[in-house]
Amino acid sequence: MNATSPWVTAVKEIFNDQDLPLIYRHDCAGYEVKIHNIYNALWVSIACAKGIEVMLRTAYAPTDHLQVTDVQPQAGGVLIHLKASMGNFKVKVQFPDAEQSLIRITTLLKPSEPLLMPFWPRDMIITGNNGEDKMPQGEVHISQGGTRSGLQYITFDHPASGSLLYMQNLTALNDYCQATQTSLANTVGGNWPELGFCLPPAKEKPLPANKEVTIGDAFLMFDTENPNGELELAKQFMNLLAGIYLHLPRPDTQYHNWPDILDKGLYDLQNSHACWSHANGQDYLNAYVCDYETPPELMVQMAVLLPLYDYHKWSNEELVVIAKMHKGLDAFYDKKLGTVVRWLPALAEDLNESEEQLKPNVMDSWYLHHPMLNLARMALRGDDKSKKLFLDSLPFAIKVARHFKYNWPVFYNMETLEVIKEETVPGNGGEKDVAGLYADVMVHAWKLTKDEKYLEEAKKAAKTLLGKGFGIFYQANNTAFSANALIVLYKETKEKVYLDLSYLCIAGIIKNMQLWECNYGYAKDYSTFFAVFPLNDAPYTAAYEEQEVFGAMHNYLIASRGEDIMPSVSLLLSEFIRYIVQRAGYYYPPNLPKEMLSDKVKMGQVDPGLWIAIEDIHDGWEKSGEVGQEVYGAGVAFGIVPRHYYKVPDEHFLIYVDYPTADFKIQKGKSASFKTNGDARLNCRMLIVKKDKEKLPVFEVKATRNRKKESLKGILRKDGHIEFEVSGNTRVEVKW
Repeated sequence: MNATSPWVTAVKEIFNDQDLPLIYRHDCAGYEVKIHNIYNALWVSIACAKGIEVMLRTAYAPTDHLQVTDVQPQAGGVLIHLKASMGNFKVKVQFPDAEQSLIRITTLLKPSEPLLMPFWPRDMIITGNNGEDKMPQGEVHISQGGTRSGLQYITFDHPASGSLLYMQNLTALNDYCQATQTSLANTVGGNWPELGFCLPPAKEKPLPANKEVTIGDAFLMFDTENPNGELELAKQFMNLLAGIYLHLPRPDTQYHNWPDILDKGLYDLQNSHACWSHANGQDYLNAYVCDYETPPELMVQMAVLLPLYDYHKWSNEELVVIAKMHKGLDAFYDKKLGTVVRWLPALAEDLNESEEQLKPNVMDSWYLHHPMLNLARMALRGDDKSKKLFLDSLPFAIKVARHFKYNWPVFYNMETLEVIKEETVPGNGGEKDVAGLYADVMVHAWKLTKDEKYLEEAKKAAKTLLGKGFGIFYQANNTAFSANALIVLYKETKEKVYLDLSYLCIAGIIKNMQLWECNYGYAKDYSTFFAVFPLNDAPYTAAYEEQEVFGAMHNYLIASRGEDIMPSVSLLLSEFIRYIVQRAGYYYPPNLPKEMLSDKVKMGQVDPGLWIAIEDIHDGWEKSGEVGQEVYGAGVAFGIVPRHYYKVPDEHFLIYVDYPTADFKIQKGKSASFKTNGDARLNCRMLIVKKDKEKLPVFEVKATRNRKKESLKGILRKDGHIEFEVSGNTRVEVKW
């Protein structure tokens, strides 16, 4: 436990010297920042309270000496030029916000000859003041997994001296990875006290000579507080992340014609035989395109049917596919058990038993509650069949919840409730967020029946989420539904624990996001920024879970209106929603080059011409779609269009906003108004979208924020739409 590496030992020895040469000094909101060039490394040291020192190795020349050739003070920082036999370095240290303890350190290297990088040390070491022998102790609460965000959230515990969010802007490293054919997966990590980023080893493909490339772009944001417990940790994490996000370089977004994507997807969903199977006298959606071996699943039907209902309500179109799917729901009710079940009972014996869950009567815990939640949501929209199926299944769901004391295993037997698989990984527990998903089912039961016993059941389940920490996340959409239940419980009870637990769920989701744009390999053809991974250990992002998190986060923002939620939460959720509207179009194979689609498919087939989303988007060096083309992810477009396009009666245009909005109203005369969510320091896109060839009227758009009103000027696009840039947290009026 007390072992260390030679690099840590050397740093302790070097910084034990009181008289190190100093290049630059700066006070960053109470944190003393010093820059030293010592032997073969340029160090940035940040002095925290009680003697803790955070050391950043920013430029490094193995077995060589670095020579400083120029120091250029700049507005908000300093630029340092260095040279070594391997090439020339530039290190830029910036302090982006004078009010915040935020530091950005960017390192560029121009190799003097083609350069392999077989090993590179991590860039951050935490020591005691002046290299004291007694090393400080701390905890890394969050660290990069796979290709998730390159961040680490750290508390300095002994002595207690605050917290740090370290974030490597991995987007800046794309050129390095493209040249060396390396991946940025798992590049931020390490063991205390040696943490941070290390360049992925380049052992075969060199960096080219005389071409400058970024080899590091780190953001560090400090807080003097040591949070007390998981709920405070979650809030501090999101506040620090929002602080960095405001200064993080972010990719531009593009407008995607979602009504057109929806029409193509709806046509293929309704007419492609590859999406359907016939069973027990009824047509059912396949889980995957051309997957005829797996019996129909209720989750699959409901995951598509609910977004179709949302679109039907928005468009007033009669959709034949809704009636077709609706007809087969009754067959999923098992009279013996008294509940809806995962697999169509008439064909359950056809399960091939190749996996634990592919056996009759074996239930994956979340699979019971997810379709029940969607049945409840349809019931609240006035669907009587869904209401009956939901209410008839409630007693069984409650029996199971109480049997497991609101801590569900991964798999159990539906008849006996015998545990088939207790934990995801030994020691990690079962499906931890199912308690929150179940609470959301109970909240919907309460809304539907007005019976307080369901609200009490939701409260019991919700409080079992305490103690799960950042590990609360089992599956992205279910953690998001948990947040929905918790914000409703907070509004009803005003018990702060529910609000804080909702933040913990959101933090768990954000922990599993990809806050960088992968642009190497195949990823040049699609966007990855702000993607969410479906599971803690998933190596890819997935259309279905992303779409459901998107819908749930919209619902969270709606449910939290009028409540004083943390600004960082509104900022991060609004930006996530904006970027999924940008990214989700790349799950459709016709929007992707065929060469990036996997030749081998686990489930069914992938049809490159079919407007049905592939399940999986991978790291840029890997092909995508290897899991399959998920029919149950067909709800993507049906979820986006009703939430981001506003219909204007008797007009030839739609109003589109890529941010979540509130209070959209059509005023008397020819005008409309709405309010954007999010943060006023960030902008979103509003479009007047032409529906046909009719000439658009003249528009007057005004934005009001802090009682100040300004006129916004639109840009006529080549496609005939008119585009405006709008700030977050702003009231917008549109007149024509």
